[in-house]
Amino acid sequence: MTDTAPPEQPPTDAHEGGRALVRVAFPAAAPRSAAPAATLAGVALLTLDRPDALNALSFDLLDELATALERLDADPACRAIVITGGGDRAFAAGADIRELAPQTSTSLATGGRFGAWDRVGAIGLPLIAAVRGVALGGGCELAMACDMIVAAEDAAFGQPEIRLGVMPGAGGTQRLTRAIGKTRAMELILTGRTMSAAAAEAHGLINRVVPSDATVDAALELAGDIAAMPPLAVRAAKAAVLDASERSLSDGLARERDAFFRLFDTQDQAEGMAAFTEKRPPVWSGR
Repeated sequence: MTDTAPPEQPPTDAHEGGRALVRVAFPAAAPRSAAPAATLAGVALLTLDRPDALNALSFDLLDELATALERLDADPACRAIVITGGGDRAFAAGADIRELAPQTSTSLATGGRFGAWDRVGAIGLPLIAAVRGVALGGGCELAMACDMIVAAEDAAFGQPEIRLGVMPGAGGTQRLTRAIGKTRAMELILTGRTMSAAAAEAHGLINRVVPSDATVDAALELAGDIAAMPPLAVRAAKAAVLDASERSLSDGLARERDAFFRLFDTQDQAEGMAAFTEKRPPVWSGR
């Protein structure tokens, strides 16, 4: 762990002049190791596009992100999504403090803007965060709301809200504790310190650490591997894994078994087992 203050976010207009705050590429361009102009079938790349503000998570950006994710989640052609930050300094440096500073408990509770976090959490497709630079506060919470995290060697994670007189409010206390345990989460949250990518990998917060310039490619390769799997089974398996941290063991086991049984009513199950028996590659239909 290191002890650093959250980077200052440059002043920006909340509406960014009407321009898009999230860039969507679907299908995503294949990693650089692939043929030129190749794309990854079934994989989308979403880029938070406020690099001058270190991709600070304004309410408008979060709404736009949730809407883009919901559209892809409803598209049967999409099977995995990578989320990254524009530029190389930050995945997201946190919430937009200038937007949050004048808020009150009443305005936050009644404004409805935090609902975007629930919409992100409800996405059924696998989400992979590709983190370069800092993922702090809301940025760390967004990375943890994804199902997997690929991080650059120079990435740093943390929940520094305590230094601003508040605490994490979009899942930081819950997801960080589940990922790295109570004592480590308590230290990070109560001191505002950051955790390096190497420490985050060692403590189980992230999946892998890669060279900085390979971060997005590594995340896309992982997404491509997942997109090649049967989509109904992938969605069911994601839901079951999430159940493991949210339900009792007996309830989780019952729900897992029910999901397993229901997959035997799909064409993909019949195809997968026939292909295994016939010693050929399966062709998934998503039905």
